[in-house]
Amino acid sequence: MSKVKITQVRSVIDRPKRQKGTIEALGLRKMNQTVEHEATPQILGMIHKVAHLVKVEHL
Repeated sequence: MSKVKITQVRSVIDRPKRQKGTIEALGLRKMNQTVEHEATPQILGMIHKVAHLVKVEHL
């Protein structure tokens, strides 16, 4: 499987609790932090839900 690099580019302040939880579940704790994950359907679905808060690069 391919990998994706996810970077948080917008704050979760004043966002719904579900979006905050999704960002945390992706392993992002603060602004401009980057994590790598396998591109599974579950991870891609989570990225889709918070696409307006993150930047995604396919590796």
